[in-house]
Order: sequence, then C-alpha cells, then structure tokens
Amino acid sequence: MSAWICVTCGVQQTDTAEPLPACPICEDERQYVGWDGQRWTTATELARHHTSDLREEETDLLGIGTSPSFAIGQRALLVCTPQGNVLWDCVSLLDDTACEEVTRRGGIAAICLSHPHFYAACVEWADAFDAPIFIPTADQDWIQRPSPRIKLFNADEVAPVPSLTLARIGGHFDGAAVLHWPAGSDGQGALLTGDTITVVQDRQWVSFMWSYPNLIPLDAATVMAIAKRVEGYRFDRVYGAWWGRTVVEDGPAAIRRSAQRYVNHLSGPPF
Repeated sequence: MSAWICVTCGVQQTDTAEPLPACPICEDERQYVGWDGQRWTTATELARHHTSDLREEETDLLGIGTSPSFAIGQRALLVCTPQGNVLWDCVSLLDDTACEEVTRRGGIAAICLSHPHFYAACVEWADAFDAPIFIPTADQDWIQRPSPRIKLFNADEVAPVPSLTLARIGGHFDGAAVLHWPAGSDGQGALLTGDTITVVQDRQWVSFMWSYPNLIPLDAATVMAIAKRVEGYRFDRVYGAWWGRTVVEDGPAAIRRSAQRYVNHLSGPPF
C-alpha cells in the first residue's frame, strides 16, 4: 500500500494499492491537471530525487522547502514559541534532514494549514511528530488522507498553542486561513498567509484570487471582507507561501491598499 502523492499539487492521498484515476484537488477549478495528465509518486520515490531546503527566515522562524522545487513549490514555516512549535502549511517531503532539524528545535506541537492546496503530506508530518492537524470544518470535504490527528473546528479562531492564533478568513477556499504570530518581526507581529492573501512580485502589495492558475478573481465584497478581517491583528510583516514572498514592513497598509486597488479594477475601467 502507498499513500500516493499527486505530482501536480503535491497533496498526499490515503493508502491504496493503486492510485486514484484522478486527483480531486487538481480537478477543481482552483487547481489544474498537468499537461502530461494525472501523475503520482510516493514519499520514497520523492526522497530519491529531492532534499529538504531549510532556511532561517528570522529568529524563531524556519522555512522548510523542497529542492529541486516540487508540485506547487511552496515552502512551509515552523514557528517556534516557548509554548510549542507550530508548522504552518506543509510540503510533500519529510526527510531525515528536516526531521532532525525540527526535532532539534523542539518538534511540532500543532500543524495549521492555509488551504487544501498546501495540505501536502501533513498526515506524514503529524505522525512523525505526534501532532494534531487543525482544519476548519468548512474545508473538511477536501481532506484527501483522513487521520484521527485531524481536529476540525467551526470557530472563526482557534489557538493551536497559547501564543498563536489560527483565523479562518475565507476567500480562496471557504476555510482559507491565516496564522497570527504576535512575536514575529522583532515583536511587531507577523501574519502568515499562504496564498489566502498572496504576496506578489512587487512585495509592497498582495492579492486575492478564487483560482490562481486559472486567473479567476474573487468578488469585491469578499476581498474587502478579508482585508477587514485581518485589521484586528497587530502585525508588521506578511509571509506568503514561497521563498522571498514577504511584505517586510507595514503589512496592514499593504493589505488595505491592495484590496482597494483590486476592487477598483473590478468596478470600472483602469484608473
């Protein structure tokens, strides 16, 4: 039996003798099936050709990526706190290098995820570190590898450890979430967003989409609701889902002006 991993999105499926004919994540309009059709790999095969890429993003924040890049190419973030470490989003590979470094830093107390595209091998990671996985009930139908470690929640906010807040803000998926880390950015606070709020190439701006690969926008009301929702958190820095995609200062202003720019372009001709 193998817990097959989709080559296009990187999300791991439940253990089966043979892979599914299609990946439900990729068949949804917010993702896509690769040009070569549906392809699968396994954790063992992935580890033959890839290694973990570990980078210090800032004090107490470890980036965990995969080299060479795999699937969507995101990197996870390990937030280290005195109350326990939280893995934000996930990657498909868990090798000895990553396992040893995470263990050295105190392991993982909880796994939190921005949305289903970044579930990756979250159950594999949870099993390795005896950690719960927090997923909003709104996205439970997107869980591809069920596990008793998955803790569904209905609230708008939960605290995976006492010093962090996981907030469901919707948009990209009904349960799309962000993680607020008050101690981040030298105590000014950081917001970890995946691509619930995505940091774009001009890192003074962010954006919001229903489907990124298929370029399907969100409606104006949803975009403004997302921007309004995060106003309640104190933060300076915004960490997106990929290496270097970080608003390094004045994140709240970047989100506000980006939301207004987005809505302006939806409602009329370019200005």
